Amino acid sequence: MSAGLAAAGLPAAGLPAADGAANAKNMILLIQLRWIAVVGQIVTIAVVELVLGIALPLGPMSIVLGALVAHNLASVAWLRNRTDVGNNQLFMTLILDVAALTAQLYLSGGATNPFTSLYLLQVILGAVLLDSRLSWAVVAAACLSFVGLTQFYRPLAPHHQEFGDTITLHIAGMFVCFVLDAILLVVFVTRISRNLRERDARLAALKQHAAEEDHIVRMGLLASGAAHELGTPLASLAVILSDWRRMPKLAADPELAQEIQEMQAEVQRCKSIVTGILLSAGEARGEAPRVTTVNAFLDELVGEWRAARSATTLAYQNAFGADLAIVSDSALKQVLFSVLDNALEASPGWVRFAAGRNAGMLVLQVSDRGAGFPPEMLAQFGKPYQSSKGRPGGGLGLFLVVNVVRKLGGVASAANRPEGGATVTIELPLATLTIGGRRHAS
Repeated sequence: MSAGLAAAGLPAAGLPAADGAANAKNMILLIQLRWIAVVGQIVTIAVVELVLGIALPLGPMSIVLGALVAHNLASVAWLRNRTDVGNNQLFMTLILDVAALTAQLYLSGGATNPFTSLYLLQVILGAVLLDSRLSWAVVAAACLSFVGLTQFYRPLAPHHQEFGDTITLHIAGMFVCFVLDAILLVVFVTRISRNLRERDARLAALKQHAAEEDHIVRMGLLASGAAHELGTPLASLAVILSDWRRMPKLAADPELAQEIQEMQAEVQRCKSIVTGILLSAGEARGEAPRVTTVNAFLDELVGEWRAARSATTLAYQNAFGADLAIVSDSALKQVLFSVLDNALEASPGWVRFAAGRNAGMLVLQVSDRGAGFPPEMLAQFGKPYQSSKGRPGGGLGLFLVVNVVRKLGGVASAANRPEGGATVTIELPLATLTIGGRRHAS
């Protein structure tokens, strides 16, 4: 599995982190199981000693019980400061449980004790929780302990005959042990399996995230290369248009002068897009980051978008409130342009762009009156190639929106409006947009 994660671009720490979180939950289950074992041993010792009248070495057996209790308390304290647990810790815990069971069986008849089948509980738990090598180590420890108990043990004293002969009592003990084994296995293996399923789900999410990150990197490299190639011809066009604008023949024609001015605006917009792509890829293009404010950034963004699209149907509502100094983010501007473009394509007659503040978050909403998102797209919002436009490469715009917003520490979501159309909501922490926050993030 680790090789598959590496192939997907997942960091090597991804698998241990997911395993560690699941192992921590499983360690808690083992601690709970040990508490049950302590209570069960106390009850069994009391029944054997007081009801059956069989003398037991209470002193040594109490020491073993005390050691189990101390180990449990130490394990609880150890887990408080940890979020992950390794396989070696689980293995040592199971080995200590095998050792404790062996000690109690040694003091109560050895291999003749019907509760020797409790070794199977530790073996099955080892098979579920550990890798193959450590699982076989638990098997070897349990088998060696059982073999040792056939030769070295403390015999039990005779019991009262009114409770039946030795064979009857042995069968009764085996039945009690069988029922106990069955119940504990069903309860704990079921819960352990649930923990393992949750771990697998986290691993699947990490693999998906890694695949998306790899896709973004490849697209970023392609976009960065294209931006570099476009820089030179755009600069040449800007120079040529500037020369044309100063030519007397062209300047004397108002219609041509107006067209040249519009062409210059479009070239300048293309250069801004190229600059934004390079800045998003971590490359400078000779233009330093610009300090602005939230309201100025939003007002300028809306003005540029309206001018570039000749859109008169955009309803702009700014309820951000008290202004805040930020660093102008070209990537965020391109993201919002993309969302507004999608909304305009879906609803040419009306698009609303609303800005607000919720605690420490900048909340941006783009709404339209189009057909809305199909349910399957809402379920896979932000995944690549999820689009209702039916053309190759569709869905990459929203995919990039979601991932750029996530890089900025925010969240992007979508929903259909009850009255028709859709709303895309972008929530960004203001701390990452401020001057100090951006310096810290970089």
